[in-house]
Amino acid sequence: MTDNAATSPTPAGGTDLVTFFNEMNAGTLGEKMGIHFVEATPERIVATMPVEGNNQPYGLLHGGASVVLAETLGSVGAALHAGEGRIAVGLDINATHHRGARSGLVTGTATALSLGRTLASYDVVITDEDGNRLCTSRITCLLRDTAPKAQ
Repeated sequence: MTDNAATSPTPAGGTDLVTFFNEMNAGTLGEKMGIHFVEATPERIVATMPVEGNNQPYGLLHGGASVVLAETLGSVGAALHAGEGRIAVGLDINATHHRGARSGLVTGTATALSLGRTLASYDVVITDEDGNRLCTSRITCLLRDTAPKAQ
């Protein structure tokens, strides 16, 4: 199980979810990687990420960066689905890398495959600016009730 947990979001003062997640990303790995949310619902989450700064020594987008984008998208969707007072933690993720990218922005789109009470699974497709598929990933998150806060 991965150690990152996405808690169920509660936007304050009418903030839309996209703005909320972009602000919540501050100080996280997602911010360091330049992930920017574009759309966020339990069924579909879309975000972009720059290739620059997320590349490997050969100048290509690092495969691990694609996996970070995929896990971020799936975790956000699962947290949205889980609802108030619940958390989502990554349980399983895999990725197939189809082609490389050397520059520009990549876009990740997570689409719900199954949204249950204890598990949420997403298909994530990462494309380049020309719409070429770079990576296909699948992520499954475990949904749990949050532990009571210590008094």
